[in-house]
Amino acid sequence: MVAFYTDSKEVFLGGTRTHMGMTMFFFTCLLLFTMLLSVSYAAITPTSPLLIGQTLSSSSEVYQLGFFSPNNTHNQYVGIWLKATIPRVVVWVANRERPVTGSTANLTISSDGNLLLSDGKHGIVWSIGETITSNGSRAELLDNGNLIVIDNISGRTLWQSFEHLGDTMLPFSTLMYNLTTGEKRVLTSWKSYTDPSPGEFVGQITPQVPSQVFTMRGSTPYWRSGPWAKTRFTGIPVMDASLTSPFSLQQDANGSVSFFYLDRSFKPPRIILTSEGSLKIFRHTGTDWVVDFEAPANSCNFYGVCGPFGLCVESASPKCKCFKGFVPKFIEEWKRGNWTDGCVRRTELHCQGNSTGKAADAFHSFANIKPPDFYKFLSTMDAEGCYESCLHNCSCMAFAYINGIGCLVWNQDLMDAVQFSVGGELLSIRLAHSEFDGNKHKKTIVATTVSLTLFVILGFAAFGFWRCRVVHNAHISKNAWRKDLKQQDVPGLDFFEMNTIQTATNNFSLSNKLGQGGFGSVYKGKLQDGKEIAVKRLSSSSGQGKEEFMNELVLISKLQHRNLVRVLGCCIEGEEKLLIYEFMVNKSLDTFLFDSRKKLEIDWPTRFDIIQGIARGLLYLHHDSRLRVIHRDLKVSNILLDEKMNPKISDFGLARMYQGTQYQDNTHRVVGTLGYMAPEYAWTGMFSEKSDIYSFGVLLLEIISGEKISRFSYGKEGKTLLAYAWESWSEKGGIDVLDQDLADSCHPLEVGRCVQIGLLCVQHQPADRPNTLELLSMLTSTSDLPPPKQPTFALHAGDDESRFTDLISVNEMTQSVIIGC
Repeated sequence: MVAFYTDSKEVFLGGTRTHMGMTMFFFTCLLLFTMLLSVSYAAITPTSPLLIGQTLSSSSEVYQLGFFSPNNTHNQYVGIWLKATIPRVVVWVANRERPVTGSTANLTISSDGNLLLSDGKHGIVWSIGETITSNGSRAELLDNGNLIVIDNISGRTLWQSFEHLGDTMLPFSTLMYNLTTGEKRVLTSWKSYTDPSPGEFVGQITPQVPSQVFTMRGSTPYWRSGPWAKTRFTGIPVMDASLTSPFSLQQDANGSVSFFYLDRSFKPPRIILTSEGSLKIFRHTGTDWVVDFEAPANSCNFYGVCGPFGLCVESASPKCKCFKGFVPKFIEEWKRGNWTDGCVRRTELHCQGNSTGKAADAFHSFANIKPPDFYKFLSTMDAEGCYESCLHNCSCMAFAYINGIGCLVWNQDLMDAVQFSVGGELLSIRLAHSEFDGNKHKKTIVATTVSLTLFVILGFAAFGFWRCRVVHNAHISKNAWRKDLKQQDVPGLDFFEMNTIQTATNNFSLSNKLGQGGFGSVYKGKLQDGKEIAVKRLSSSSGQGKEEFMNELVLISKLQHRNLVRVLGCCIEGEEKLLIYEFMVNKSLDTFLFDSRKKLEIDWPTRFDIIQGIARGLLYLHHDSRLRVIHRDLKVSNILLDEKMNPKISDFGLARMYQGTQYQDNTHRVVGTLGYMAPEYAWTGMFSEKSDIYSFGVLLLEIISGEKISRFSYGKEGKTLLAYAWESWSEKGGIDVLDQDLADSCHPLEVGRCVQIGLLCVQHQPADRPNTLELLSMLTSTSDLPPPKQPTFALHAGDDESRFTDLISVNEMTQSVIIGC
């Protein structure tokens, strides 16, 4: 072990009075020498390894190298962190993919000069991975947080951690892309806040000219900074005003690029790519770290949210619109909020005009725009030259002259365009001449004449049209619905005849009825080929109209997962709307959970398997499916069980699609079931992935306890299930929440962990709740969990409950509430 200071007091305290003067002289010299030694710092050498429990500090005492365990797990990692910061802020990890699991390990320099991490069980766990030939070297931690390996003789740096970034970028470290060698330095997120292994997000600088920063989710763009303009990124309008760190970007003629920033303050800013994909800049205020910048910060920041030729307007709702001269590619999908297919040109371009006399194209300019992706840099010509160059090139779709860059042109679809409220650039798009207003007065006269004529015609036709609609209503309705469904391109969708379903269900007899939902009844049926089906018959008074019916049919037919129920087809005849599903032998989870006899059939291991299965289905909806869906009505009665008790999420009538770039939305029509609805959704209409997480938390506590959220009342205070679970977890670790009839089949630690996960899911603030990836990780691992905050949104029996009875009834059916947002 290498010491950080030298203790020399015992060397000179034995002097005599005769030599006191000389002793004091030498003591003074030694004191000065000791002070010089105190500002130096130790190094890792072949004879002085770094062991578990030891640390190596930079001379400035800002950074520290050592072993750490994230969130007190059993895994040990070698990392660099900010020394005087609580909680610990780790800025670099060596063995991200292979933690040390034993109690003994050391970081040392090998005889050939390599930096190695080894433990007693597995030998070498991690090394710098480079061939170094050196007669002697050492590892030091510099004041800027860079861990380097130095040759003892030449002083040459053989390796440095700044060339192998983790999730954090410090001053003097560099994002780079070398086109000649193919070398890239990127930021790679942690898998979760307790798992430093590489996650799914990567932050990188691009070699296009001018360069821009991308956050990638796998191979898919997640966020984009916009092109660099000398001192700023054009897609970050606050950069000049708010971000004071001196960023610098250097790019050669070939496109090779490096991006870094310099800051010599005692606690300089740091850039981190979080496990959720957020790129954040933290600045120290002197007492605490604050977020100076975050991207993506709103729904318009996500890459390509509005599709090709779509414009995301930060200050508008809905946020997506088409550029002037463009219309939605698929109008129905656009109306549903699915914008990723974008827009298409309304009028064909004619460029320089043609022999038919059609006028040449012209440009329309849009202000405050984030320059779209796929640009091409022409030169540093002036604005007029940029315009002329694009005008005379028929393949040029748009251009922008930007101070600090010069001329950018676009020869393909305009992707990831955003309109800011302030800042941004002027973008000019080529449009057909007919898209521009000509003789406005003439157009007004023509429009007025046509409108009056149509009014008269419609007036005479109204009565006859009304009579015709009444007579043919059933036929028209059926054909229109079929046409709309066919336009959805639903694969494998079967249209059943009404008489087929009536025969299968014995004319919807009571003996075939499986249950009653918020939107109608469900019947068991058997087709002529012997196949059993479940038929959901929507009642005319259910409130579920064409939109919800088609939403469920289209969504669930396109979602394929072992934990989601499968739709076989539909039947539409007159006012009848029927959905045909695969039949679930064991019906829904509530038929077991809340039955005093049948609940014994699902012991704790079975319930735990059901919990994990629901979480996997939710993960598919939120992250893995191509549609990305928020369910909005997750509850016990919507969990069906097959013959092997595998759970399947059902009832997608209220579900909403959202894209990979969209993380939340809002609505004026709040729908769901009281007790399961997240507080932010119930009162503001804002829903997101975290709304489903809240519902899952309630569902989880119901599965553990065997109690309904709407009927549970404990003690004189009438504690709700959430309040009771919180009290139990706080005092006894949550084991009391378990249905006592299952006590013999449970693992107490597993039950307590599930109660804690449920409480994490029902925290009041959406940001405090885990996302679906973290949720499944919590359920399938034994890593330490963060402590939950006390739930605050819980209806208590008595006075609190009475406040809501005028708005919504507490029962098992899906409810709708109109709330102004």
